[in-house]
Amino acid sequence: MEIRTLDPDGLDALHDLRARAFGPQSRQDWLPYARRAAGENQLLGVYDGSRLVASGSYHLFDQWWHGRAVPMGGVASVCVAPEDRGRGVGRRLAAALLELMDDRPLSALYPATAPVYRSVGYEHAGAQHLLTVRPEALRTLSAGSTEVRRAGPGDAAEVVALLRRLHADARDGGPIDRGERYFRGVLEDERVYSYIADDGFLAYGWRDGNAQLAVHRCVAGSAETARALWAVVGSGSSVAETLRACVAPHDPLLWLLRDRSTEDVHRVSWMLRVLDAPAAVAARGFPAGVSADVPLVIHDEQRPRNAGAWRLTVDGGEGRLERADEDRDALRLPARGLAALYAGIPMATLRRGGIAAGGNAADRLLDAAFATTPFMLDYF
Repeated sequence: MEIRTLDPDGLDALHDLRARAFGPQSRQDWLPYARRAAGENQLLGVYDGSRLVASGSYHLFDQWWHGRAVPMGGVASVCVAPEDRGRGVGRRLAAALLELMDDRPLSALYPATAPVYRSVGYEHAGAQHLLTVRPEALRTLSAGSTEVRRAGPGDAAEVVALLRRLHADARDGGPIDRGERYFRGVLEDERVYSYIADDGFLAYGWRDGNAQLAVHRCVAGSAETARALWAVVGSGSSVAETLRACVAPHDPLLWLLRDRSTEDVHRVSWMLRVLDAPAAVAARGFPAGVSADVPLVIHDEQRPRNAGAWRLTVDGGEGRLERADEDRDALRLPARGLAALYAGIPMATLRRGGIAAGGNAADRLLDAAFATTPFMLDYF
């Protein structure tokens, strides 16, 4: 089998493969993305002779980690022909995608099957949280004096700059930055109602006719703005039967609501992979009051440049990972363990899960340095 970037002339075969893997899809909606990804060499194909048997692509994102944006490759649309499954094709494709994203410190994905991605160094890191509540729960929220206006395509740059500021100020971990082109598309979509305030942004719409209000994004920098934006959504509570919102696990809405007794939260898990360990640590934010100096040994078959002995230092909100002589008391992590640590998974969890060994004395410092609750507001 041969793995190579997909030629734009192969999109017919890819559309057929995706239909067999994911079910019938609108060619008109999919084709612009596929052409762009193929043209930018972000689409891989696995070929058995001239037959396309598998494919996968990635997006160029930034991902926020403790208030800093880290370049990330978002793997998506990985599919294997039904007749070729069980032959190890998926693992070979996943490993090839790592090489295709060589200039990205991080990669993330929503897995259809975790074992394949764990085998090449990904690990569960966070989730997309979908909150379902009765719409009338929002009726107690008032817009007050906060000014909220409709947003259109011409506001794309302002929306992106605002969201970047809000994620940085909140020292968030996990949300992705999809850039101005994506948000221009959101603001052009007649099915999405978008609003902007000085320190907040809302995008929502209707699903199932008018049975459900669907909030795609509601981010605010103050309680007043959060109330004002959610009040806009709540204005439809006399019509909608349910409200489903994509929120952070610690979203202010959960504290603004008077009663949360009927809430339901559905988690969609995503996985993280560290592709360039020194670059990923240097780009990430860390708590300003934490100092750490920890010997570390990484085992990484797919990315040899990550493997070996290191010294991790954290000080003044900055992190560094530098080559060092191996220390017998070092913390030892496989690639997926490094990803989990980076995402703030507690050391006790990594040890009890059989992912980390050695270096127990540094556990509290590592927990403090990497502490975060990772989440995403996007599915890709």
